[in-house]
Amino acid sequence: MAVRKVAENDNPDVLIVEIGGTVGDIESLPFMEAIRQIGNEEGKTNAIFVHVTLVPYIAAAGELKTKPTQHSVKELREIGIAPDILLCRSEHTLSLDLRRKIALFCNVQENAVISALDVNTIYEVPLAFYEQGLDSLIVDSLNLTEQFPTADLKDWRELVSTIKEPSEGAVKIAIVGKYVELEDSYKSLREALTHAGVANNLKVNVNWVESENLMRDNYETDLHDFDAILVPGGFGKRGISGMLRAIKYARKSGTPYFGICLGMQTACIEFARNICGLKDADSTEFNSDTPFPIIFKLRDLVNIEELGGTMRLGAWDCNLKKESLVREIYNGADKIDERHRHRYEFNPEYRAVLEKEGLVFSGVSPDGKFVEMIELPREIHPFFVACQFHPEYKSKPLNAHPLFVLFVKAAQQNRLNSENLKDDISSDKQIEIPERAVAISEE
Repeated sequence: MAVRKVAENDNPDVLIVEIGGTVGDIESLPFMEAIRQIGNEEGKTNAIFVHVTLVPYIAAAGELKTKPTQHSVKELREIGIAPDILLCRSEHTLSLDLRRKIALFCNVQENAVISALDVNTIYEVPLAFYEQGLDSLIVDSLNLTEQFPTADLKDWRELVSTIKEPSEGAVKIAIVGKYVELEDSYKSLREALTHAGVANNLKVNVNWVESENLMRDNYETDLHDFDAILVPGGFGKRGISGMLRAIKYARKSGTPYFGICLGMQTACIEFARNICGLKDADSTEFNSDTPFPIIFKLRDLVNIEELGGTMRLGAWDCNLKKESLVREIYNGADKIDERHRHRYEFNPEYRAVLEKEGLVFSGVSPDGKFVEMIELPREIHPFFVACQFHPEYKSKPLNAHPLFVLFVKAAQQNRLNSENLKDDISSDKQIEIPERAVAISEE
């Protein structure tokens, strides 16, 4: 079983297993049965059940209703799982009387009925649970008091404080993608930017830009007010032309750019078309007949049987180029490893062509087969970096990923430069307005 395999391999102090879905749905029954068996085998002091349940607020009646909670607990008990702790999701605070009622009819201790109230930021949730003693309740139930006597949330309180009231202002970042109508598609990406904002004491305001909307003639005006541009991962041809326009704008205007997965592939395509003169350069994902397949399928580069499937997944090593920006970002490391999830790769046959025109291949796999990172030299662009992997998967609230930290910092510097330029212009100073550096000339 997967749960026991993780426990054996990683040897954690506590293993948290989440089983999603609705109690009673047929899809979740096998998982419910598996976790029931684990609870029975491990015993009361080694396994506890925490049930997240809804306590809806009925506006017409002006009160919270506990019946859904009672019914979901009843369903759980029928399949052999008795919840030890209830996390009650609600829009309003649970009164003491309601807690007592839930405890009585759900057969749990009164202090085990925890209010999971809606908060302004998800990072406030641990503080809210701490104030209700949830951490102590779990530690006591698992007999871990000696290992974890007290909780120190000083750093976490500072994190929440910075998210709410950052001292360095805010930056405005455009995420140009094709799934922006469903923000949860980029949830991990959005949180990684929040972590980077905290590391820079900044608020990161994310604006979701539908790439297809950038096909208008005056698309530059849609991007002009952003401090930085990010193109995330994705699959399929839809919206690619808009992404290419956003990348071209970022490259020519000196706006900080960060590309992830598809964002690196499209950056390579844009560079090949507009700098290297390969006008029909493309990915075989979008055009199988392209004369210049800058990006092509994984199977064209490696025997996919070695990978066990058609995608490159999991952690892969990457060697970083000396004196590159990304090597500085990773604190001088010569080798890193990051998580991947993609099917198409940069075609190494075109590496020399792009390098000749100034593109830096700053990260490659140890065997040289896979291009992992690209960048433009700093004398040409202040921050133009893209990677084939997904760094957002390794970002943490108290340990933001360095690529995001430096990207947000570059966005801040871009904002400050723009504000200083506006101040100089408004003061009627005799100034010479420099063109943003683009040393690479286009044909």
